[in-house]
Amino acid sequence: MRRILAICFPRLASDHALRLQPVAGAFALVGRTGSAEALTCLNTAASARGLQAGMPLADARAILPDLVTRRADPAAQASALLTLCRWAGRYAPLVAADGPDGLLADITGVAHLFGGEAGLCADLSARLDRAGLSACTAIAGTPGAARALARHGGGIAGTDAPLQGIGGLPVTALGLPPETASALIRLGHGRIADLARAPRAPFARRFGPGLLLRLDQALGQVPTPLAAAPAPPHFATRLTLPEPIGLTRDVAAGLDRLLARLCHLLDRQQMGARRLALELRRVDRATVTVDVGLARPMRDPARIAKLFADGIAGVDAGFGIDALRLSAPLVEPLAPEQLSPTTASPDTGLADLISRLGNRLGFAQIQRLLPAESLIPERSFHARPATLTAPPPLPDATADRPLTLFPPEPLTPGPGHPPQRFTWRRMRLHTAHARGPERIAPDWWRDDPAWHTGLRDYWRIDTAEGPRLWLFYTPQTAAWQVAGEFA
Repeated sequence: MRRILAICFPRLASDHALRLQPVAGAFALVGRTGSAEALTCLNTAASARGLQAGMPLADARAILPDLVTRRADPAAQASALLTLCRWAGRYAPLVAADGPDGLLADITGVAHLFGGEAGLCADLSARLDRAGLSACTAIAGTPGAARALARHGGGIAGTDAPLQGIGGLPVTALGLPPETASALIRLGHGRIADLARAPRAPFARRFGPGLLLRLDQALGQVPTPLAAAPAPPHFATRLTLPEPIGLTRDVAAGLDRLLARLCHLLDRQQMGARRLALELRRVDRATVTVDVGLARPMRDPARIAKLFADGIAGVDAGFGIDALRLSAPLVEPLAPEQLSPTTASPDTGLADLISRLGNRLGFAQIQRLLPAESLIPERSFHARPATLTAPPPLPDATADRPLTLFPPEPLTPGPGHPPQRFTWRRMRLHTAHARGPERIAPDWWRDDPAWHTGLRDYWRIDTAEGPRLWLFYTPQTAAWQVAGEFA
């Protein structure tokens, strides 16, 4: 007989948030619903004080002023459910997600390993309780019945009469649309048993085939497949040695063999490694790990091996190394590209340089300047990690900007507009060619002290003495300043 285990996590989002950062007392997650903020998930302490999911945040504050709130993170909840899905594999070979807060597992022929179905549920509930996760479990013969039981108190349904196990549950347990469930309740069919014993034809004409399909699936009259998401590919390979090794060149030779295998796996999936870990197991059972980060996705064994050279040279082999394992814990898509035997990609050398510096100094210390959407020169760029996979495209701007920007420096102007001659940094300069003006107004929504003088007229000045400067004139103060220098 087929047996399905259903696990419902009614407070998964709040439990996950409290595991990361515990809070004493009432706690709730807040999300935006329409134009107002409302509670999306709350802990038991908040529920005991009269709060409910969906309640506006203003009403919740009025009821409970000391309520602690955080912003809801659906991505974190989905990641937590994926982790629980992998963890539940200890109870069943096939586990699938059931909505954003539930799991379904096929435990057919597995329950005896835990002392029966009751022992399996007790063991699972105890482990989740120790982890600080609220859960409700149920076992039935179909996914629909197990899901309905888990979301309405839990329990174990028998195998002989499916209707006896779920007949007393409300029709909402079938997962029907709210308007369909409300109409059935008004007609006097508020329980699943009432719906199952009533004539089927009137319901099919009024509500369509979906209602009876849900009922038949829950009662096992229509087969319901349980499809689990395929496991993501695992990129790792290992090498066990017949005799221990200790020389650097021997470890490098073993690494070359592992890299060839790993890069072949990556190539088959059209993926590239961003981080690799080489684990060296010594004879005394100690493990030495050498980690390498990459500036961009890569699956070139020769280039990756160069990055491991410094780490391998500093490994303490002890009495010898008898096993090597190479894994890629972080990968990204990498489409095939055309390679030339004589010329490399233009950014290959830069990527290798960033990889070498990042493994020595830390990738967070290496940044690049990327364009920003702002006409203000000081805000037209921002610093971002140099390992950014896909830098944003350059803005479509034709304005000429200097190579070097610096805080405005005053100058002593001579006659003319722009000045025909001026003194800057104790140098007397003469204007040979001038282009401008380019008027830039300050951002009215920002209070920037540097722009309190108002709009600026920028000029590009080529001097007879050589320097090519970026000057600006502020009409409000009738002053000239230097803001940058061209190459």
